[in-house]
Amino acid sequence: MSKMKELKDLYLDELQDLYSAETQLIEALPKVAKKASSSELKKAIEAHLEETKTHQEKVEKLLKSHDE
Repeated sequence: MSKMKELKDLYLDELQDLYSAETQLIEALPKVAKKASSSELKKAIEAHLEETKTHQEKVEKLLKSHDE
């Protein structure tokens, strides 16, 4: 990470990290759901996956609003 000049730089860097984390979860959760031992657990993981997709979309909109 380069030296931050403004608070906005830190904000954008954190948003990029959050976007990356959400993307990694979106890739991993279907694999976890597939290995779930119970149908309840599988449903909970699948629900979390849908929430994570929504979070990723929101972060993406924020990044785009800052031309990132």
